[in-house]
Amino acid sequence: MSVANVSISREFILLGFSDRPWLELPLFVVFLVSYILTIFGNMMIILVSRLDSKLHTPMYFFLTNLSLLDLCYTTSTVPQMLINICSTRKVISYGGCVAQLFIFLALGCTECFLLGVMSFDRFVAICQPLHYSVIMHQRRCLQLAAACWISGFSNSVLQSTWTLQMPLCGHNRVDHFLCEIPALLKLSCVDTTAIESEQFFISVVFLLIPVTLILISYAFIVQAVLRIRSAEGRRKAFGTCGSHLIVVVLFYGTAIYMYLQPPSPTSKDRGKMVSLFYGIITPMLNPLIYTLRNKEVKGAFKRLVTRIILSRK
Repeated sequence: MSVANVSISREFILLGFSDRPWLELPLFVVFLVSYILTIFGNMMIILVSRLDSKLHTPMYFFLTNLSLLDLCYTTSTVPQMLINICSTRKVISYGGCVAQLFIFLALGCTECFLLGVMSFDRFVAICQPLHYSVIMHQRRCLQLAAACWISGFSNSVLQSTWTLQMPLCGHNRVDHFLCEIPALLKLSCVDTTAIESEQFFISVVFLLIPVTLILISYAFIVQAVLRIRSAEGRRKAFGTCGSHLIVVVLFYGTAIYMYLQPPSPTSKDRGKMVSLFYGIITPMLNPLIYTLRNKEVKGAFKRLVTRIILSRK
């Protein structure tokens, strides 16, 4: 880390939509409601998956990891956003910006691989049902989950270090809601072509490769489901996989738009809204998508509520 950067930029100003003050109240309400729903929905999935023995399967193990990830993902950004909206000085400390950049990037990259692992789990369950328990045993599930988390955090160390080493020359006004790589690179007073090329390559690895493998696995899944003779069996398989596919489209679609499109000064506000979508809205929608379309989770939640009510009598 250069000494100049640390000495000059003790804090960053997060501009967000400060040039449109009329948006602040609606955004505050949206952020607050989304955050509360995210906390409640993901905590519910974690508790139900852990407390109900019928959900002690690989699918719900990975779903628990996704819920924990989404909890941390939103908590790394939303509280600071709410504080800044209510404040006239929309600042974040240098250390806070570094922490936010590292955690947000690490969890985002982890989710890229975790969604790929979840699609692999569905592929094995539907296309290789007789070998499912042999392939997706507990140790392998732990290994796959650990690989996702380690890969995400390792990449974040690398990319965060590259970004924070760029000289800022006193610039500290970040045209964004949060400390994210594209916004921070715009502060640099040197040519960022090399680091942007490296970031593009890594984005291809973490975004395009997993989403390609997911689409291939779902092509095999659709073929396998269409061969199921039972209409109920087909409906259950499509319901389970449909939930995951919706999450994949929401997350990868917005992330690919943000990180793999050429930079354009006319699309900066659009980029902010896209970041808000995959950073706030998607984590809020994930629990709704998985619970509303999943009879097992709804049944487990009812059993948990019944157990709590009976224990108080």
